[in-house]
Amino acid sequence: MTQRGYDKLVETLHFLKTTKREEISENMGRAIEDGDLRESAAYDEARMQQSENEARISELERQLERALIIEEDATGGAGLGAKVRVRDAKGKEHQFELVGTYEVDVLKGKISDASPIGKALAGRRAGEKVTVQLPKGSAEFEILSVDYL
Repeated sequence: MTQRGYDKLVETLHFLKTTKREEISENMGRAIEDGDLRESAAYDEARMQQSENEARISELERQLERALIIEEDATGGAGLGAKVRVRDAKGKEHQFELVGTYEVDVLKGKISDASPIGKALAGRRAGEKVTVQLPKGSAEFEILSVDYL
């Protein structure tokens, strides 16, 4: 994973351990003040949130313990942390950021280096053309630029 991805996980973990735990605790406190907990939907909801939050905290802690931070490669070839601008066969431009599997956010253009497009772009440089095997056939891209920011 990239350093940015690692830092984002650390930030998320801190939020869950502090702010989110406090919010859940306040919700539980209000539900307890309301009385009968056997039939309290608010208390049940707060307990469920607490359980989900603690599970997410455990998951993030395990990810951080196993994380291997990969240095970004500034040699020009696409690798983890690279922002790759490509043009498809129809002339439309796309930008992808190659990230580790825990950092994927397709809506923001962050794709895994293990995805079909990520694998096809790995190690490639501006000016090269790649063919990607996708579930609905293949796609061709011309790499316009590879940047590390």
